[in-house]
Amino acid sequence: MNNHLNFSMMKLIQALTPLLFTTGLLFANLEKELQTQFILAASGDTITIPKGHHKIQGTLSIEGKENLVIQGVGMDVSILSFSNQSEGAQGISITNSKNITLEKFTIQDSKGDAIKAQYTDGIIFRHVKVEWTGGPKETNGAYGLYPVQCENVLIEHSISIGASDAGIYVGQSNNIVVRYNEAFENVAGIEIENSYNAEVYENYSHGNTGGILVFDLPDLLQKQGGNVRVYNNRIESNNLFNFAPKGNIVGKVLPGTGIMILACSGVHIFGNTIRNNKSIGTGIVSYFMTEEAIKDSLYNPYTADIHIYNNVYDRWPGFPELGFDIGQLLAVKYGRNTPDIIYDGMQDPEIQAGLCIQNNTDARFTDLDIEHNFDSWYSPFVANFSEDMSKHNCGAQHPLISKSKK
Repeated sequence: MNNHLNFSMMKLIQALTPLLFTTGLLFANLEKELQTQFILAASGDTITIPKGHHKIQGTLSIEGKENLVIQGVGMDVSILSFSNQSEGAQGISITNSKNITLEKFTIQDSKGDAIKAQYTDGIIFRHVKVEWTGGPKETNGAYGLYPVQCENVLIEHSISIGASDAGIYVGQSNNIVVRYNEAFENVAGIEIENSYNAEVYENYSHGNTGGILVFDLPDLLQKQGGNVRVYNNRIESNNLFNFAPKGNIVGKVLPGTGIMILACSGVHIFGNTIRNNKSIGTGIVSYFMTEEAIKDSLYNPYTADIHIYNNVYDRWPGFPELGFDIGQLLAVKYGRNTPDIIYDGMQDPEIQAGLCIQNNTDARFTDLDIEHNFDSWYSPFVANFSEDMSKHNCGAQHPLISKSKK
């Protein structure tokens, strides 16, 4: 009986071996074919990613190209899987290019960032999905859709899942639109960092550690951002544990954060629905809250000219995240009723325009006043926080308040 079974298994293996070998060749040939097309592409070309689930072993690179379209058959139809990636870090890397469009395909399980574009003027992501299929893990790639040091960025109708830093990230870039996207199970759903002229609207960010982050960080070539507008988004239930690798700045994001503004100026947050984020609905904080040393002499760690208006806040009673010091402090102070808008009070002393809060629904506020309340982060746990929002009521003079109601 065993001899017969062994003989049958041998026959099956013999029959499957040519098929497996042929399938492997097809995967290898597709990777080689795509990379060859990327290298030889001329202006105006369209490169098609065929239907199927294709194993890719190394980073696919595009450099110095113009007016190029990389197009799949459909977001869940044309899939490039990097689960066995052995060369490079990114799934797709785009550098020094102009007018590149990527659409209608999926990148899975890249070793590092899923799609990175750098030094590119005109980059469009449309109906693109990036995901790490094994769930939230610190070994997942840092960024999903990742344009950095780019001009004229459009990200729309796309999905990012499982990034260990930010699912949809735009950094050190100018003229940005991020709209109609979905981000979940990332540390940060959507992040705008050290960037100018960004419009972030009609996105659904849910089930992340933090829903939408607007950061200015030190030690970067583009020192700060500004004119960032975040509006008409749904930012819900961003209560996922923080799985960022140790040492990453997003590792400091408190689970249960809806929107976080860090060390920025010139930011408008309006018309959003911010629901059931268990720790902070909207946080406006300086870089001092990170407790990291500042070595960049040109970096401004303060916030200024921040406008929060016409948003709807809704939060069920419950404790904030207790695994972080700030969560413990808020729990001691407020129990199950953490305020929706939390400000650290560190306004840029060189800029007159401060924090404006107007016409929000069901929004409770606190000013931590960290300059006076904290000799160190752990003391005192019970401090004289101000809950007076009236001094931040800038009235109807905001040019965008009436516009956002239309």
